[in-house]
Formats: sequence, C-alpha cells, structure tokens
Amino acid sequence: MKRILITGAAGFLGSHLCDRFIKEGYHVIGMDNLITGDLKNIEHLFKLEKFEFYNHDVTKFVHVSGKLDYILHFASPASPIDYLKIPIQTLKVGALGTHNLLGLAKDKKARILIASTSEVYGDPLVHPQTEEYYGNVNTIGPRGVYDEAKRFQESITMAYHRFHNVDTRIVRIFNTYGPKMRLNDGRVIPAFMGQALRGEDLTVFGDGSQTRSFCYVDDQIEGIFKLLMSDYNLPVNIGNPHEITIKDFAEEIINLTGTNQKVVYKSLPQNDPLQRQPDISKAKEILGWEPKVGREKGMKLTFDYFKSLSEEELNKKEHKDFSKHIKK
Repeated sequence: MKRILITGAAGFLGSHLCDRFIKEGYHVIGMDNLITGDLKNIEHLFKLEKFEFYNHDVTKFVHVSGKLDYILHFASPASPIDYLKIPIQTLKVGALGTHNLLGLAKDKKARILIASTSEVYGDPLVHPQTEEYYGNVNTIGPRGVYDEAKRFQESITMAYHRFHNVDTRIVRIFNTYGPKMRLNDGRVIPAFMGQALRGEDLTVFGDGSQTRSFCYVDDQIEGIFKLLMSDYNLPVNIGNPHEITIKDFAEEIINLTGTNQKVVYKSLPQNDPLQRQPDISKAKEILGWEPKVGREKGMKLTFDYFKSLSEEELNKKEHKDFSKHIKK
C-alpha cells in the first residue's frame, strides 16, 4: 500500500485530498496544527486503519516513520481573515514548513507536490494569467505575507528540484469552492452565502467590477491528482477559466438563495486583485484536465452544504479564537 503525507489535512482542500487518496487505496497520514483547520472535516476517517492523524506544526521538525511515496503540502492559511490575523505564521509555514517538507521528501525519496496559488500573480497586468507571467505583487503590503510566502515556496521547491534532484510538483490554485469551506473566512463565496442565509445584505468591496473565476472542489482535486501523477515539474494553473464580476456574482447568490437582500458597497482592500482568470492551456495539454462542473451546479451543491449547518455555525463571525491555538 502506498503511503502519502498530507499537510493541512483538516482544512478545506486538505480534507478533500484525504478523502480522495483514501478512496484511491492509499495509507493517508494527515498532519495539521488546527490553527485554521477543523477536525470535523476528517473525523469520519478516524475509524479507518489506513488513516492516521498528527496534530503538528510543520514549521517545527517533521518526522514520519517508515516509507513515504508522496507528500502534499497544503498547510497554510488561505483566506484574508486568517493571513492578516496571523501574518508571521503564514510566512513561516510557506518558508520553514516548506523547507522541512522538502527535506523530508529528499530523505524519503518521495515525490512532493506544493500548493501554490494564483496570488503569486498579485494584481495582474496580464490577462488571463499564464504560468510564464511573473506577477505584480506588493511585497510590503498587507497581502504580501501570503503572496510572498507562496512565491518563496515555489523558489525553494525548484531549488530542491534542481540542486537535490527532489521529485517536485507545483500547483497554482485559483479560487476554489465547495462543501467544507468555512463560513465568514473572508473569501467571496462563503462570505456571500453566510450573509444570504442570515438575511444580511451582501457586501461587495469596490464597485464590484473586479473579476474572479471559481472552480468547484471536485474539479480542483482531480487536477491536483493528475498533476501529482504526471512527470511535469514546473507550475501548472488549476482553476476554472469562466470569469465573472463580483457584482454579477452577488446577484447570482441572491437568486440562488431566494432571498431579497440588496448589495452594499465598501472600500476595496489594498492590493485586492482586479482580475483573476487562469489560462489552463498547460493543464489541458499536459494533464488532459479541464473543469467539468459548471457554476450553477457547483453553487447549488455548496449552498445545500451551508444550508445544512447548525444555527450556531451559521452565526459564527469567525472560525475560532486564534489566540488559543498559537504557540507563544
């Protein structure tokens, strides 16, 4: 049985990856320090012999007994509320955490896939964004802690590949949504759906003309799986190229939820990208991958998930008190 280590295992994408690799017959080792992850996302796996979980911070030394065939590094805050509240931890998991896991991959002779992000492109001057675009990032702005952590992550990954011959993969993840997302984490879809379900007006930042491209989680996981199994070492965009303005998307959410809220406008946060659309030509050519779930179907599945949450979960303004989970 092949063994895989998944960091960030209790998070949104990490928990879906645990499910996928269990389904594929792997022995899955999940690791998470639970600063932003939630054990409820993987508690159904605890009874399985081929799943084990370690509550561990990957910025500390990482040890895993026995052989490892694959490592997926998905440990990182990924929403604005998280990485603006815990900026140092965000930088450390991108730098120290990635360094530790690349060292583990080298020691175990394991293939490692690093989760990067479309945020490496910053507020892009090229549209749509291709993998060859170097980006337009403010290194000292409030979002720089996340953007630069991911850019460094890519650099050290390629250094380990070139200098130590570590078998590496890099996925650049564009906006992804689906069940297991946290309400009110600062990202567009859970924020809008949480507001709609509570009967609040939907908050749009700026004039709403900025664009995003939303990929359903099942498509994203399939793209990640195919990239891991490929022989391609350079970054690959995985996302849905169907672009929509935030203003139009807010109206879609109101129609989907059957509510009668209005859209209210607030100032655009500093360095918030005005356009976000992946060029997925490489994914199509190299992986034979493209998204299959349309936004109408994916949003309905996601809304049904959020609608099933308890009233207590629905009315949480934040996921949890971060201070209790940050080691001094």
